[in-house]
Amino acid sequence: MGEDGEHAHIRHIKTLNEALDAKPAGMSVCTHLCRGNFRSSWAASGGYDHVAEALFGELNVDGYFLEFDDARSGTFAPLRFVPKGKKVVLGLLTSKRGELENKDDLKHRIDEASKYVPLDQICLSPQCGFSSTSEGNALTIQQQFQKLRLVVETAREIWTD
Repeated sequence: MGEDGEHAHIRHIKTLNEALDAKPAGMSVCTHLCRGNFRSSWAASGGYDHVAEALFGELNVDGYFLEFDDARSGTFAPLRFVPKGKKVVLGLLTSKRGELENKDDLKHRIDEASKYVPLDQICLSPQCGFSSTSEGNALTIQQQFQKLRLVVETAREIWTD
C-alpha cells in the first residue's frame, strides 16, 4: 500500500497513544494483534521481533492479546521487552481448527513464555475470536466450548494455589 513497513508501527503506536491520552482514570485498555481470522484462514505471519521493543515499551496499554497458536507466530523471545505490570495474554489455542490442544503442551508453552515475562503477568486464551465475520471459522459450537473449557482448566491448574 506504499507505506513504510519498517516504521509504520511507530506511527501507529503514536496515534494510539494520542487516542488513549483521554481515557478515564482506572480504565484498563488491552490490544489484540490479529493476523487475520476469516473462514479459518489467516492473512499475515511472522514473529513479534520487529515491533516488540516499541510495542511493549511505548504503547500505553495495560495488556496484549497475542497470537501464538502455531509456528508462524514466532518465538516467545520478544516478550523480554514486556515491562513489569503489563499483562500478556498468550493465544495458544487456535480458533481456526476444531482439534483440541493438549493441556500438557499448553502448560509447557506457558512455562517457556515465563522465561521471558513473569508468570504473574501471563494469561491464557484462544489466539483470536472464533469468528471475525458472519461466515465463521471451521469449528462447531461444541468444539469452541471445549476449547474454552480447556483454557479455564489449564489456567486453574497453573494460577490457582
